[in-house]
Amino acid sequence: MLIEIAMIGGGIIAGLGAGFLLNKYITDKKISDSKDLAERIVGEARKESEALKKESRLQAQDEIFNQKKELERDFKDREGHLKNEEKRLHSKEERLDAKREKVADKEAQVVELEKQLIKQEKRLSELEVDLETKADEHERKLQEISGLTVEEAKESLMTEIESRTRHEAAKMIRSIEMEAKENASKKAREILSLALQRYAGDYAGEQTVTAVTLPSEDMKGRIIGREGRNIRALEAATGVDLIIDDTPETVVLSAFSPLKREVAKQALERLIHDGRIHPARIEEIVKKVEGEMDTKLKEIGEQATFDVGVHGIHPELVNLLGRLHYRTSFSQNVLQHSMEVAFLCGVMAAELGLNEKEAKRAGLLHDLGKAVDHEIEGPHAIIGADLAKKHGESKDIIHAIAAHHEDTPPMSILANLVQAADSLSGARPGARKELLENYVKRLEELEGLATGFDGVQKAYAIQAGREIRVMVDSDKVGDENTYVLCKDIAEKIENNMTYPGQIRVTVIREKRAVGYAK
Repeated sequence: MLIEIAMIGGGIIAGLGAGFLLNKYITDKKISDSKDLAERIVGEARKESEALKKESRLQAQDEIFNQKKELERDFKDREGHLKNEEKRLHSKEERLDAKREKVADKEAQVVELEKQLIKQEKRLSELEVDLETKADEHERKLQEISGLTVEEAKESLMTEIESRTRHEAAKMIRSIEMEAKENASKKAREILSLALQRYAGDYAGEQTVTAVTLPSEDMKGRIIGREGRNIRALEAATGVDLIIDDTPETVVLSAFSPLKREVAKQALERLIHDGRIHPARIEEIVKKVEGEMDTKLKEIGEQATFDVGVHGIHPELVNLLGRLHYRTSFSQNVLQHSMEVAFLCGVMAAELGLNEKEAKRAGLLHDLGKAVDHEIEGPHAIIGADLAKKHGESKDIIHAIAAHHEDTPPMSILANLVQAADSLSGARPGARKELLENYVKRLEELEGLATGFDGVQKAYAIQAGREIRVMVDSDKVGDENTYVLCKDIAEKIENNMTYPGQIRVTVIREKRAVGYAK
């Protein structure tokens, strides 16, 4: 038992010793490993520290280098700026020096000029005294030679100056009168253009529209069409504006060309009667009416030439004569007017023993230009002459057409005949829709206005009231007052009468000397 206990105790002691030794070994091993680890960590830390030192040293060197370069650059910039400033200041100094020199030169010149002025003033004073002395001496000699005092000489000089001044004034008045005559045509055109401007609105409203009566108000909507397509098609096809307003059962056609208005009127009336109103039908009807109108114009022109007794006119001119049937002038039908002129020309030519047919031909064609004056620029007389020349008319006919309104000076008897016949046809009472009673009343009023002036003996209204000739008493009205009287009469007519166009006032002063031989 004791042995077993001793053995157990020995085993325990041996185990404890072995455990102690093992534990000591392990502990020593850990201590050794820790020391190695610590040494490695310290070594690595030293290495990292050395690397960081080197890196920090390199960064510091780079930063110092960059700062050094930047400082050097800044220094160079400042040095360049300072050099530029130095150059600029040096340039300013040079300019200032140059200005100082110029100022000094100018001051010297001013001083020299002042000296010269002083000398000139002194010289002028001496010359003034000398001139006064010579003038007194000259005046004394003139008085001795002429035997006139100063006052008498002044009076004589003033008389001579007055005479010369009057002569110069007369020449100036003559010059002003000539200038006024030269500008009279220009002034007349200005006045006429102003009158046309004032009259244009009323004329356009009265003379450029045609009314078409509708069977009912519902027809207006059919003429307009869906979204206005029918009315646009009709306007495009005819060149006429359609005005559809509140006027009951009426459509207004507006255009300057009477021929276009007539085509549009006939086309619209046919469309209304037919009842089929759409763009295709509108174009068809308008073309058909235009074709019929061309035929009708030709027939009207041929009938006019037949009635007048003129033959061999170019077909194109015959067509233009037909157009004149739809043209008016002062409410007078131009074709009827042309036929009247043709007959008058024929009568006058027969009385004078001239070619009657040629005179009728010129009279019939004289207003040919009015058929196309809305298409071609220029006076209708010149347009008509060009058309006649283009279609083979003779030189005499062409000249008569061009000269009937004096756009070209009349150079032949035929031209004068056409001009006279044109005036007769236009001036005939009633030709231009003026009642005979009003016509006579206007002529009497015109003559009464003129005879109301002092010194007027008689007054005659001629040319259907387009001209008035005033006869004055030569003892009461002098030559210099005739122009003033003419202006006063014209002004009174303008203020007290209403008339178309213009009235020419002619004042006639005649001095007659009667003697008897025994």
